[in-house]
Amino acid sequence: MAQLGNDLQAAKQLLEQGEVVGIPTETVYGLAGNAFNPDAVLKIFTVKNRPAFDPLIVHTDSLTKVSQFVDEIPEPARKLAEKFWPGPLTLLLPKKPVIPELVTSGLSTVAVRIPNHPLTLALLRSLDFPLAAPSANPFGYISPTTAQHVVNQLGDQIPYVLDGGPCQIGLESTIIGFTDKHHPIVYRLGGMALETIEAVVGPLTVRSHSTSNPKAPGMLSSHYAPRKPLVLMPTHYAAVDPEMSDVGALAFQRPIENIPSDRQLVLSPTGDLTEAARNLFAYLRQLDQLDVDIIYAEKLPDEGLGRAINDRLRRAAVR
Repeated sequence: MAQLGNDLQAAKQLLEQGEVVGIPTETVYGLAGNAFNPDAVLKIFTVKNRPAFDPLIVHTDSLTKVSQFVDEIPEPARKLAEKFWPGPLTLLLPKKPVIPELVTSGLSTVAVRIPNHPLTLALLRSLDFPLAAPSANPFGYISPTTAQHVVNQLGDQIPYVLDGGPCQIGLESTIIGFTDKHHPIVYRLGGMALETIEAVVGPLTVRSHSTSNPKAPGMLSSHYAPRKPLVLMPTHYAAVDPEMSDVGALAFQRPIENIPSDRQLVLSPTGDLTEAARNLFAYLRQLDQLDVDIIYAEKLPDEGLGRAINDRLRRAAVR
């Protein structure tokens, strides 16, 4: 079983030996390995049971290091990096050959970000290589937002999980690519609101719809899903049929009538989208562990982080 702790030296040594470890970020916990080592990258795919056509995000700690493995940083990308890194924003940039094809699933661009977590930043500063790190969960399941989530799911397959406490954002990073090096395109909605990004680079094109041949990580149609079937309901859904039994619910601001209080969770009683995002995956896990046959989830207002939360709920409900 994986050891859980905050020993940076232990994590560093394992990564240098080609092992994979769980790491904290402000978004979700990642399953990390040496991004320059194809064998370590293959371990990530194997442990997660992740399809090889779904690319990974590469994490590092400075723009200087980014330049070591990308060919160029277009001006709008540089503006975003200088404004929002470290933070929950991933940029798609043209890669150098030092990044293995397995990391990018054969694409000419690599997804890059600098995570905003002090423990992981300290780890990245100590390494001579960046870390490839998708979310530390079995492929398709709910992303982990605590170290214990990682141990519970992957602990028998990895040696160590670096415990950095609960994730502060709770949603994966927003992913931005560029056409002709200039126009920004959103490939995944995430922990940074579109309005925040548009204030720096202007209007965005959103192409976060899923595909079996994704251009960026996290674009597949069925993802982030509990084991129990999930049904997405309209915003402000007040009640369900009182005859329905064995139903759980994930509400936004107010409990849903006719569902017992011990079988539903409210993301944010004050209607705070940031709080709702932080609670999303943890609450889905709790509901998935209850003795219910189906989970009803209320759609959130489609604004700010609500867009990304709704995106995750839609994908969880695909089945």
